[in-house]
Amino acid sequence: MTLKGDQIMQFPQEGLAREEVLRTLEEYRQTDGDWKHGKTWSLVYYAGEEITSLAEEVYRQYFHANGLNPFVFQSLKRIETEVLGMAADLFHGDENVVGTLTSGGSESILMAVKTYRDEARACKPHITQPEAVVPVTVHASFEKAAHYFGIKLVHAPLADDYRVDTAAVEQLITPNTIFLVGSAPQYPHGVIDPIAELSRIALSHNLRLHVDACLGGFTIPFIKELGGKVPAFDFELPGVTSISADLHKYAFAAKGVSALLYRNADIRKYQYFAYGDWPGGLFISPSATGTRPGGAIASAWAALKFIGRKGYLEITQSVLDTTKRLLAGIASIPELAILGEPPAGIFAFGSNQINVHALADHLEHKGWVIDQQVNPACLHFMVTPAHATIADAFVADLRLAVEEVKAAPEQPTPSTALYGLRTALPDPALVNQFIKEAYSRFMTEGGEFSFEGLL
Repeated sequence: MTLKGDQIMQFPQEGLAREEVLRTLEEYRQTDGDWKHGKTWSLVYYAGEEITSLAEEVYRQYFHANGLNPFVFQSLKRIETEVLGMAADLFHGDENVVGTLTSGGSESILMAVKTYRDEARACKPHITQPEAVVPVTVHASFEKAAHYFGIKLVHAPLADDYRVDTAAVEQLITPNTIFLVGSAPQYPHGVIDPIAELSRIALSHNLRLHVDACLGGFTIPFIKELGGKVPAFDFELPGVTSISADLHKYAFAAKGVSALLYRNADIRKYQYFAYGDWPGGLFISPSATGTRPGGAIASAWAALKFIGRKGYLEITQSVLDTTKRLLAGIASIPELAILGEPPAGIFAFGSNQINVHALADHLEHKGWVIDQQVNPACLHFMVTPAHATIADAFVADLRLAVEEVKAAPEQPTPSTALYGLRTALPDPALVNQFIKEAYSRFMTEGGEFSFEGLL
Protein backbone atom coordinates (compact mmCIF):
# COMPACT_ATOMS: atom_id res chain seq x y z
CA MET A 1 0.00 0.00 0.00
CA THR A 2 1.20 3.51 -0.82
CA LEU A 3 0.03 6.13 1.67
CA LYS A 4 -0.15 9.83 0.87
CA GLY A 5 0.87 12.97 2.72
CA ASP A 6 2.82 12.62 5.94
CA GLN A 7 2.19 8.85 5.91
CA ILE A 8 4.53 8.20 2.95
CA MET A 9 7.01 5.56 4.01
CA GLN A 10 10.71 5.85 3.28
CA PHE A 11 13.26 3.07 3.38
CA PRO A 12 14.69 3.01 6.94
CA GLN A 13 18.23 4.30 7.36
CA GLU A 14 18.78 2.13 10.43
CA GLY A 15 16.98 -0.94 11.66
CA LEU A 16 14.51 -0.81 14.54
CA ALA A 17 15.02 -2.73 17.74
CA ARG A 18 13.35 -6.15 17.81
CA GLU A 19 10.92 -5.01 20.52
CA GLU A 20 9.95 -1.95 18.47
CA VAL A 21 9.23 -4.08 15.39
CA LEU A 22 6.97 -6.39 17.39
CA ARG A 23 5.26 -3.53 19.22
CA THR A 24 4.49 -1.71 15.95
CA LEU A 25 3.01 -4.79 14.33
CA GLU A 26 0.89 -5.47 17.40
CA GLU A 27 -0.41 -1.93 17.11
CA TYR A 28 -1.24 -2.45 13.44
CA ARG A 29 -3.12 -5.65 14.23
CA GLN A 30 -5.63 -3.84 16.42
CA THR A 31 -7.65 -2.96 13.32
CA ASP A 32 -7.91 -6.59 12.15
CA GLY A 33 -10.99 -8.75 12.56
CA ASP A 34 -11.18 -10.70 15.83
CA TRP A 35 -11.08 -14.19 14.32
CA LYS A 36 -9.78 -15.93 17.43
CA HIS A 37 -12.98 -15.15 19.30
CA GLY A 38 -15.30 -16.03 16.43
CA LYS A 39 -16.16 -12.49 15.30
CA THR A 40 -15.31 -13.26 11.67
CA TRP A 41 -17.21 -15.73 9.49
CA SER A 42 -14.59 -16.43 6.81
CA LEU A 43 -10.87 -16.19 5.96
CA VAL A 44 -9.53 -17.84 9.14
CA TYR A 45 -10.07 -21.44 10.27
CA TYR A 46 -9.16 -21.72 13.93
CA ALA A 47 -9.41 -24.98 15.87
CA GLY A 48 -7.66 -23.96 19.07
CA GLU A 49 -4.18 -23.14 20.31
CA GLU A 50 -2.93 -26.73 20.50
CA ILE A 51 -3.29 -27.27 16.75
CA THR A 52 -2.19 -23.74 15.91
CA SER A 53 0.94 -23.86 18.06
CA LEU A 54 2.02 -27.14 16.47
CA ALA A 55 1.51 -25.73 12.98
CA GLU A 56 3.55 -22.66 13.92
CA GLU A 57 6.40 -24.74 15.36
CA VAL A 58 6.56 -26.98 12.30
CA TYR A 59 6.39 -23.93 10.04
CA ARG A 60 9.43 -22.46 11.79
CA GLN A 61 11.36 -25.72 11.32
CA TYR A 62 10.75 -25.47 7.56
CA PHE A 63 10.90 -21.68 7.39
CA HIS A 64 13.78 -21.71 4.89
CA ALA A 65 12.81 -24.88 3.01
CA ASN A 66 11.87 -24.31 -0.62
CA GLY A 67 9.64 -26.72 -2.50
CA LEU A 68 11.04 -25.38 -5.78
CA ASN A 69 13.85 -27.94 -5.65
CA PRO A 70 12.84 -31.41 -4.37
CA PHE A 71 16.35 -32.68 -5.07
CA VAL A 72 17.75 -30.43 -2.33
CA PHE A 73 14.84 -30.57 0.14
CA GLN A 74 14.13 -34.26 -0.08
CA SER A 75 12.29 -34.35 3.24
CA LEU A 76 9.86 -31.80 1.85
CA LYS A 77 9.28 -33.98 -1.21
CA ARG A 78 8.49 -36.90 1.09
CA ILE A 79 6.15 -34.74 3.17
CA GLU A 80 4.30 -33.51 0.07
CA THR A 81 3.94 -37.05 -1.25
CA GLU A 82 2.54 -38.26 2.06
CA VAL A 83 0.06 -35.37 2.31
CA LEU A 84 -1.18 -36.07 -1.21
CA GLY A 85 -1.44 -39.76 -0.37
CA MET A 86 -3.54 -39.06 2.72
CA ALA A 87 -5.79 -36.75 0.70
CA ALA A 88 -6.15 -39.33 -2.07
CA ASP A 89 -7.15 -41.95 0.50
CA LEU A 90 -9.75 -39.61 1.97
CA PHE A 91 -11.21 -38.99 -1.50
CA HIS A 92 -11.46 -42.66 -2.50
CA GLY A 93 -8.47 -42.52 -4.82
CA ASP A 94 -6.58 -45.61 -5.92
CA GLU A 95 -2.85 -46.12 -6.34
CA ASN A 96 -2.91 -44.18 -9.62
CA VAL A 97 -4.06 -40.87 -8.10
CA VAL A 98 -1.34 -38.21 -8.10
CA GLY A 99 -1.21 -34.52 -7.36
CA THR A 100 0.58 -31.36 -6.35
CA LEU A 101 0.42 -29.08 -3.32
CA THR A 102 -0.20 -25.45 -4.23
CA SER A 103 -0.33 -22.14 -2.37
CA GLY A 104 -4.11 -22.20 -2.06
CA GLY A 105 -7.42 -22.81 -3.78
CA SER A 106 -6.90 -20.16 -6.42
CA GLU A 107 -3.63 -21.71 -7.58
CA SER A 108 -5.15 -25.19 -7.55
CA ILE A 109 -7.98 -23.96 -9.75
CA LEU A 110 -5.60 -22.09 -12.04
CA MET A 111 -3.52 -25.22 -12.50
CA ALA A 112 -6.52 -27.45 -13.16
CA VAL A 113 -7.78 -25.10 -15.88
CA LYS A 114 -4.30 -24.80 -17.39
CA THR A 115 -3.93 -28.60 -17.33
CA TYR A 116 -7.15 -29.22 -19.23
CA ARG A 117 -6.38 -26.48 -21.73
CA ASP A 118 -2.95 -27.95 -22.47
CA GLU A 119 -4.32 -31.48 -22.63
CA ALA A 120 -6.93 -30.34 -25.15
CA ARG A 121 -4.23 -28.64 -27.22
CA ALA A 122 -2.34 -31.92 -27.37
CA CYS A 123 -5.21 -34.39 -27.71
CA LYS A 124 -7.92 -32.32 -29.38
CA PRO A 125 -6.00 -29.85 -31.57
CA HIS A 126 -9.08 -29.17 -33.68
CA ILE A 127 -10.50 -27.21 -30.73
CA THR A 128 -9.12 -23.71 -31.17
CA GLN A 129 -11.60 -21.90 -28.91
CA PRO A 130 -11.91 -24.13 -25.82
CA GLU A 131 -14.88 -23.84 -23.50
CA ALA A 132 -15.86 -25.12 -20.06
CA VAL A 133 -19.38 -25.45 -18.68
CA VAL A 134 -19.54 -24.28 -15.07
CA PRO A 135 -22.28 -23.35 -12.58
CA VAL A 136 -23.00 -19.64 -12.15
CA THR A 137 -21.97 -20.18 -8.53
CA VAL A 138 -18.54 -21.55 -9.42
CA HIS A 139 -15.74 -19.85 -7.50
CA ALA A 140 -14.51 -16.59 -9.03
CA SER A 141 -11.04 -18.11 -9.34
CA PHE A 142 -12.33 -20.03 -12.35
CA GLU A 143 -13.17 -16.69 -13.95
CA LYS A 144 -9.61 -15.56 -13.24
CA ALA A 145 -8.18 -18.79 -14.66
CA ALA A 146 -10.33 -18.53 -17.79
CA HIS A 147 -9.14 -14.94 -18.25
CA TYR A 148 -5.50 -15.93 -17.84
CA PHE A 149 -5.56 -19.03 -20.02
CA GLY A 150 -7.95 -18.09 -22.81
CA ILE A 151 -10.86 -20.37 -21.92
CA LYS A 152 -14.48 -19.39 -22.46
CA LEU A 153 -16.65 -20.16 -19.43
CA VAL A 154 -20.24 -21.07 -20.24
CA HIS A 155 -22.39 -20.53 -17.16
CA ALA A 156 -25.12 -23.01 -16.31
CA PRO A 157 -28.09 -21.80 -14.22
CA LEU A 158 -29.18 -23.19 -10.88
CA ALA A 159 -32.14 -25.34 -10.00
CA ASP A 160 -34.55 -24.22 -7.27
CA ASP A 161 -32.32 -25.84 -4.62
CA TYR A 162 -29.36 -23.60 -5.62
CA ARG A 163 -27.46 -26.57 -7.11
CA VAL A 164 -26.45 -26.46 -10.75
CA ASP A 165 -29.13 -27.54 -13.21
CA THR A 166 -27.55 -30.61 -14.82
CA ALA A 167 -30.04 -30.68 -17.68
CA ALA A 168 -28.91 -27.17 -18.57
CA VAL A 169 -25.27 -28.26 -18.29
CA GLU A 170 -25.78 -30.99 -20.86
CA GLN A 171 -27.57 -28.61 -23.22
CA LEU A 172 -24.70 -26.11 -23.00
CA ILE A 173 -22.04 -28.59 -24.10
CA THR A 174 -20.68 -27.87 -27.58
CA PRO A 175 -17.90 -29.35 -29.75
CA ASN A 176 -15.60 -26.78 -28.11
CA THR A 177 -16.26 -27.96 -24.55
CA ILE A 178 -13.22 -29.55 -22.89
CA PHE A 179 -14.24 -29.86 -19.23
CA LEU A 180 -17.02 -29.44 -16.67
CA VAL A 181 -16.91 -28.18 -13.08
CA GLY A 182 -18.97 -28.92 -10.00
CA SER A 183 -18.53 -27.64 -6.45
CA ALA A 184 -18.58 -29.58 -3.20
CA PRO A 185 -19.86 -27.37 -1.75
CA GLN A 186 -20.23 -24.18 -3.74
CA TYR A 187 -19.15 -21.07 -1.86
CA PRO A 188 -22.18 -18.75 -2.03
CA HIS A 189 -24.82 -21.00 -0.43
CA GLY A 190 -22.92 -24.03 0.87
CA VAL A 191 -24.82 -26.66 -1.14
CA ILE A 192 -23.17 -29.51 -3.04
CA ASP A 193 -23.69 -29.67 -6.79
CA PRO A 194 -25.01 -33.01 -8.15
CA ILE A 195 -21.54 -34.37 -8.88
CA ALA A 196 -22.81 -37.90 -9.66
CA GLU A 197 -24.92 -36.58 -12.51
CA LEU A 198 -22.08 -34.36 -13.72
CA SER A 199 -19.87 -37.46 -13.69
CA ARG A 200 -22.35 -39.27 -15.92
CA ILE A 201 -22.51 -36.33 -18.30
CA ALA A 202 -18.72 -36.00 -18.44
CA LEU A 203 -18.28 -39.67 -19.28
CA SER A 204 -20.99 -39.67 -21.93
CA HIS A 205 -19.39 -36.67 -23.68
CA ASN A 206 -15.74 -37.69 -23.17
CA LEU A 207 -15.03 -34.63 -21.03
CA ARG A 208 -12.92 -33.98 -17.95
CA LEU A 209 -14.68 -33.12 -14.69
CA HIS A 210 -13.07 -31.03 -11.98
CA VAL A 211 -14.60 -31.00 -8.50
CA ASP A 212 -13.88 -27.82 -6.58
CA ALA A 213 -13.78 -29.06 -2.98
CA CYS A 214 -11.41 -26.30 -1.86
CA LEU A 215 -13.85 -25.25 0.83
CA GLY A 216 -15.34 -28.55 1.96
CA GLY A 217 -12.85 -31.22 0.96
CA PHE A 218 -11.62 -31.83 4.48
CA THR A 219 -15.00 -31.75 6.15
CA ILE A 220 -17.54 -33.44 3.83
CA PRO A 221 -15.96 -36.93 4.12
CA PHE A 222 -16.18 -36.69 7.90
CA ILE A 223 -19.78 -35.44 7.77
CA LYS A 224 -20.61 -38.53 5.72
CA GLU A 225 -18.83 -40.76 8.23
CA LEU A 226 -20.86 -39.16 11.02
CA GLY A 227 -24.05 -40.13 9.21
CA GLY A 228 -24.75 -36.84 7.49
CA LYS A 229 -26.60 -36.84 4.19
CA VAL A 230 -23.95 -35.76 1.72
CA PRO A 231 -23.77 -37.04 -1.85
CA ALA A 232 -20.79 -38.70 -3.49
CA PHE A 233 -18.38 -36.10 -4.86
CA ASP A 234 -14.92 -37.62 -5.26
CA PHE A 235 -12.95 -40.32 -7.11
CA GLU A 236 -15.50 -43.01 -6.30
CA LEU A 237 -17.42 -41.42 -9.20
CA PRO A 238 -15.73 -42.60 -12.42
CA GLY A 239 -16.18 -39.30 -14.27
CA VAL A 240 -14.32 -37.21 -11.69
CA THR A 241 -10.83 -36.55 -13.06
CA SER A 242 -9.50 -33.96 -10.60
CA ILE A 243 -10.24 -32.51 -7.17
CA SER A 244 -8.98 -29.39 -5.41
CA ALA A 245 -9.14 -29.21 -1.60
CA ASP A 246 -7.57 -26.60 0.67
CA LEU A 247 -5.64 -27.82 3.69
CA HIS A 248 -5.52 -24.37 5.29
CA LYS A 249 -9.30 -24.43 5.63
CA TYR A 250 -10.96 -27.32 7.46
CA ALA A 251 -7.73 -29.33 7.70
CA PHE A 252 -6.37 -26.42 9.83
CA ALA A 253 -2.89 -26.19 8.30
CA ALA A 254 -1.04 -22.88 8.10
CA LYS A 255 -1.81 -20.66 5.13
CA GLY A 256 -1.44 -21.25 2.34
CA VAL A 257 -1.56 -24.83 1.12
CA SER A 258 -4.01 -26.69 -1.09
CA ALA A 259 -4.08 -30.17 -2.64
CA LEU A 260 -4.76 -30.64 -6.35
CA LEU A 261 -5.31 -34.30 -7.20
CA TYR A 262 -5.67 -36.02 -10.58
CA ARG A 263 -6.99 -39.47 -11.35
CA ASN A 264 -3.66 -40.41 -12.94
CA ALA A 265 -0.26 -39.08 -13.97
CA ASP A 266 -1.24 -38.96 -17.65
CA ILE A 267 -3.46 -35.99 -16.81
CA ARG A 268 -1.12 -34.30 -14.35
CA LYS A 269 1.76 -34.11 -16.83
CA TYR A 270 -0.06 -31.30 -18.64
CA GLN A 271 0.14 -29.19 -15.49
CA TYR A 272 3.94 -29.02 -15.54
CA PHE A 273 5.97 -26.30 -17.20
CA ALA A 274 9.45 -27.10 -18.53
CA TYR A 275 12.06 -24.97 -20.28
CA GLY A 276 15.31 -26.54 -21.43
CA ASP A 277 17.01 -23.65 -23.25
CA TRP A 278 17.58 -21.35 -20.30
CA PRO A 279 21.24 -20.42 -19.63
CA GLY A 280 20.45 -20.93 -15.96
CA GLY A 281 19.94 -24.65 -16.49
CA LEU A 282 17.04 -27.01 -17.00
CA PHE A 283 13.87 -25.52 -15.53
CA ILE A 284 10.81 -27.49 -14.42
CA SER A 285 7.94 -26.16 -12.35
CA PRO A 286 4.91 -28.18 -11.21
CA SER A 287 2.66 -25.20 -10.54
CA ALA A 288 2.27 -21.45 -11.05
CA THR A 289 4.72 -20.46 -8.34
CA GLY A 290 8.45 -20.99 -8.41
CA THR A 291 9.46 -20.78 -4.77
CA ARG A 292 7.06 -22.82 -2.65
CA PRO A 293 7.27 -22.12 1.10
CA GLY A 294 8.13 -25.34 2.89
CA GLY A 295 6.56 -24.21 6.15
CA ALA A 296 3.01 -24.35 4.86
CA ILE A 297 3.55 -27.77 3.27
CA ALA A 298 5.08 -29.17 6.46
CA SER A 299 2.27 -27.71 8.56
CA ALA A 300 -0.28 -29.58 6.43
CA TRP A 301 1.50 -32.86 7.12
CA ALA A 302 1.65 -32.05 10.84
CA ALA A 303 -2.05 -31.16 11.03
CA LEU A 304 -3.19 -34.36 9.30
CA LYS A 305 -0.90 -36.53 11.40
CA PHE A 306 -1.66 -34.79 14.71
CA ILE A 307 -5.43 -34.50 14.38
CA GLY A 308 -6.06 -37.81 12.62
CA ARG A 309 -9.40 -39.22 11.55
CA LYS A 310 -10.73 -39.37 15.11
CA GLY A 311 -9.81 -35.75 15.75
CA TYR A 312 -11.35 -34.53 12.51
CA LEU A 313 -14.56 -36.40 13.32
CA GLU A 314 -14.71 -34.63 16.69
CA ILE A 315 -14.03 -31.23 15.14
CA THR A 316 -16.59 -31.84 12.40
CA GLN A 317 -19.22 -32.86 14.95
CA SER A 318 -18.56 -29.65 16.87
CA VAL A 319 -18.95 -27.58 13.70
CA LEU A 320 -22.20 -29.39 12.83
CA ASP A 321 -23.59 -28.86 16.32
CA THR A 322 -22.75 -25.15 16.22
CA THR A 323 -24.22 -24.83 12.73
CA LYS A 324 -27.43 -26.50 13.89
CA ARG A 325 -27.78 -23.95 16.71
CA LEU A 326 -27.14 -21.07 14.34
CA LEU A 327 -29.62 -22.31 11.73
CA ALA A 328 -32.27 -22.87 14.39
CA GLY A 329 -31.74 -19.36 15.71
CA ILE A 330 -31.94 -17.83 12.23
CA ALA A 331 -35.05 -19.88 11.41
CA SER A 332 -36.74 -18.47 14.53
CA ILE A 333 -36.50 -14.94 13.06
CA PRO A 334 -39.49 -14.61 10.69
CA GLU A 335 -37.83 -12.01 8.46
CA LEU A 336 -34.91 -14.32 7.52
CA ALA A 337 -34.64 -17.49 5.43
CA ILE A 338 -31.84 -19.98 4.83
CA LEU A 339 -31.03 -20.50 1.14
CA GLY A 340 -31.19 -24.14 0.05
CA GLU A 341 -30.28 -27.07 2.30
CA PRO A 342 -26.57 -26.70 3.14
CA PRO A 343 -25.18 -29.92 4.66
CA ALA A 344 -21.94 -28.57 6.13
CA GLY A 345 -20.89 -25.53 8.14
CA ILE A 346 -21.28 -23.18 5.17
CA PHE A 347 -24.58 -21.39 4.58
CA ALA A 348 -26.27 -18.14 3.59
CA PHE A 349 -29.51 -16.46 4.54
CA GLY A 350 -31.55 -13.76 2.86
CA SER A 351 -34.80 -11.90 3.33
CA ASN A 352 -37.76 -10.70 1.29
CA GLN A 353 -38.78 -8.30 4.07
CA ILE A 354 -35.66 -6.32 5.00
CA ASN A 355 -32.46 -5.17 3.28
CA VAL A 356 -29.80 -7.68 4.33
CA HIS A 357 -27.00 -5.29 3.35
CA ALA A 358 -28.31 -2.81 5.90
CA LEU A 359 -28.57 -5.71 8.34
CA ALA A 360 -24.90 -6.50 7.72
CA ASP A 361 -23.92 -2.94 8.60
CA HIS A 362 -25.85 -3.11 11.87
CA LEU A 363 -24.08 -6.36 12.71
CA GLU A 364 -20.71 -4.79 11.82
CA HIS A 365 -21.44 -2.03 14.35
CA LYS A 366 -21.85 -4.76 16.96
CA GLY A 367 -18.37 -6.13 16.18
CA TRP A 368 -19.17 -8.90 13.67
CA VAL A 369 -17.40 -9.14 10.30
CA ILE A 370 -20.07 -10.12 7.76
CA ASP A 371 -19.65 -11.35 4.16
CA GLN A 372 -22.26 -9.93 1.79
CA GLN A 373 -23.42 -11.45 -1.50
CA VAL A 374 -25.71 -10.66 -4.42
CA ASN A 375 -27.98 -12.53 -6.85
CA PRO A 376 -29.80 -13.06 -4.55
CA ALA A 377 -28.89 -10.62 -1.80
CA CYS A 378 -27.77 -12.65 1.19
CA LEU A 379 -25.24 -12.91 4.01
CA HIS A 380 -22.63 -15.69 3.98
CA PHE A 381 -21.23 -17.72 6.88
CA MET A 382 -18.56 -20.41 7.39
CA VAL A 383 -18.63 -22.05 10.80
CA THR A 384 -15.46 -23.19 12.57
CA PRO A 385 -14.72 -24.46 16.09
CA ALA A 386 -14.11 -20.85 17.12
CA HIS A 387 -17.84 -20.16 16.78
CA ALA A 388 -18.99 -22.76 19.31
CA THR A 389 -18.90 -20.33 22.24
CA ILE A 390 -20.42 -17.32 20.48
CA ALA A 391 -23.31 -18.81 18.48
CA ASP A 392 -25.98 -17.74 20.97
CA ALA A 393 -24.51 -14.24 21.28
CA PHE A 394 -24.54 -13.87 17.50
CA VAL A 395 -28.18 -14.94 17.21
CA ALA A 396 -29.10 -12.45 19.94
CA ASP A 397 -27.30 -9.63 18.11
CA LEU A 398 -28.84 -10.75 14.83
CA ARG A 399 -32.32 -10.60 16.29
CA LEU A 400 -31.64 -7.11 17.64
CA ALA A 401 -30.15 -5.94 14.33
CA VAL A 402 -33.24 -7.11 12.44
CA GLU A 403 -35.41 -5.00 14.71
CA GLU A 404 -33.11 -2.02 14.22
CA VAL A 405 -33.34 -2.27 10.43
CA LYS A 406 -37.12 -2.59 10.60
CA ALA A 407 -37.34 0.47 12.84
CA ALA A 408 -35.42 2.71 10.41
CA PRO A 409 -35.76 1.20 6.91
CA GLU A 410 -35.51 4.59 5.21
CA GLN A 411 -32.01 5.32 6.52
CA PRO A 412 -29.31 4.28 4.02
CA THR A 413 -26.18 2.50 5.24
CA PRO A 414 -22.77 2.21 3.56
CA SER A 415 -23.54 -1.27 2.28
CA THR A 416 -27.02 -0.43 0.99
CA ALA A 417 -25.48 2.42 -1.00
CA LEU A 418 -22.64 0.25 -2.28
CA TYR A 419 -24.80 -2.71 -3.27
CA GLY A 420 -27.53 -0.45 -4.55
CA LEU A 421 -25.03 1.07 -6.95
CA ARG A 422 -23.78 -2.42 -7.85
CA THR A 423 -27.26 -3.57 -8.85
CA ALA A 424 -28.02 -0.30 -10.65
CA LEU A 425 -25.14 -0.69 -13.09
CA PRO A 426 -26.47 -2.80 -15.98
CA ASP A 427 -23.17 -3.41 -17.77
CA PRO A 428 -20.94 -6.07 -16.11
CA ALA A 429 -17.86 -4.55 -17.76
CA LEU A 430 -18.71 -1.22 -16.14
CA VAL A 431 -19.13 -2.90 -12.77
CA ASN A 432 -15.72 -4.54 -13.15
CA GLN A 433 -14.14 -1.21 -14.07
CA PHE A 434 -15.56 0.51 -10.99
CA ILE A 435 -14.50 -2.36 -8.74
CA LYS A 436 -10.91 -2.11 -10.01
CA GLU A 437 -10.82 1.65 -9.60
CA ALA A 438 -12.34 1.55 -6.12
CA TYR A 439 -9.95 -1.19 -5.03
CA SER A 440 -6.96 0.68 -6.44
CA ARG A 441 -7.99 3.81 -4.53
CA PHE A 442 -8.50 1.81 -1.33
CA MET A 443 -5.05 0.20 -1.60
CA THR A 444 -3.41 3.56 -2.40
CA GLU A 445 -5.20 5.91 -0.05
CA GLY A 446 -6.82 3.72 2.58
CA GLY A 447 -10.19 4.72 4.01
CA GLU A 448 -13.45 3.00 3.08
CA PHE A 449 -13.93 0.83 0.01
CA SER A 450 -16.64 2.62 -2.00
CA PHE A 451 -17.62 3.82 -5.47
CA GLU A 452 -18.14 7.37 -4.26
CA GLY A 453 -16.83 9.95 -6.70
CA LEU A 454 -16.24 7.45 -9.50
CA LEU A 455 -19.50 8.08 -11.34
